[in-house]
Amino acid sequence: MTHHAVEDVNVISTEVLITPEQLKNELPISTHAEATVVRGRQAIRSILDGSDPRLFVVVGPCSIHDVKAAMDYAHRLKALADELSDSLLLVMRVYFEKPRTTVGWKGLINDPAMDDSFNIAGGLHIGRQLLLDLNELGLPCATEALDPISPQYMQDLIAWSAIGARTTESQTHREMSSGLSCPVGFKNGTDGGLKVAINALLSVTHSHSFLGINQQGQVAVVKTRGNAYSHVVLRGGDGKPNYDSVSVALAERELEKAKLATNIMIDTSHANSNKDPALQPLVLDNIGHQIAEGNRSIVGIMLESNLHFGRQDIPSDLSQLKYGVSVTDGCLDWEATATALRQLRANIQPHLANRKA
Repeated sequence: MTHHAVEDVNVISTEVLITPEQLKNELPISTHAEATVVRGRQAIRSILDGSDPRLFVVVGPCSIHDVKAAMDYAHRLKALADELSDSLLLVMRVYFEKPRTTVGWKGLINDPAMDDSFNIAGGLHIGRQLLLDLNELGLPCATEALDPISPQYMQDLIAWSAIGARTTESQTHREMSSGLSCPVGFKNGTDGGLKVAINALLSVTHSHSFLGINQQGQVAVVKTRGNAYSHVVLRGGDGKPNYDSVSVALAERELEKAKLATNIMIDTSHANSNKDPALQPLVLDNIGHQIAEGNRSIVGIMLESNLHFGRQDIPSDLSQLKYGVSVTDGCLDWEATATALRQLRANIQPHLANRKA
């Protein structure tokens, strides 16, 4: 009798990973880092509740590929965060996983050596250590929750998570988000429409049961209570922006129709800046004017920023990588970032008292 292979036909190999519990035992959260996480999460919740009139600003590299450059950026950001703290809550963007339209570098966790070696075990260690260092510095951290398994390794160090435009419609990511311990923002679809994000917001507040892993790395049925702190992120789409006052008013109307809180975050990159990082300060300026004119629904901003302007392709000789330059989407340079955020604070600070619920 002829036997045919019916399992793992296209699988080359499998590798057993360290468990979340083991990684956390190797790299435990300190009391100070834990306090940063708790303080950051609570501040964002207060902004979403309307009891804190400030804006929270998720700012940093499109993706992290160089830990040294990330810490260089973080030290500068911490000083700016302290300076602007009366008006803006700065949260560092620490994105380890990148969704790809076709193929490409998938991020620090998946391929830390940037050579298609996919040393995920090494990536998990590097990523967790960086998050520990950033929280020790006193900077709350934000990331994109892309892989449904990796949050078990990292989420105790995250103050805010994003669900990207490609995954907002995913049932897996909606269910996962219902169990995340931090507030979560759902981006509008790549077509610019709000329907998938609103459906996600309606879903994430409910309890869900789904397959996942526990702290010991075992496959488990995860049951969640639902996440009460979720909101929409406007990032434009289909080549058109949606940060202007008309688009914001339309989003408010759709959220009200769905009986959802009118909490809106605006991503200044992607279609909102026509993928030109130099245009991000203009988007920030427009947002500042909307708030000065009485807007109360805009509660957060996302800004792609790095030490130096623009982006670069990943060279075959990694020694040729330019320091502090993005290897994914183009970013605003540090000097322009600091100037734009100081200007935003100047524009909104006199009006914040009027926003308090």
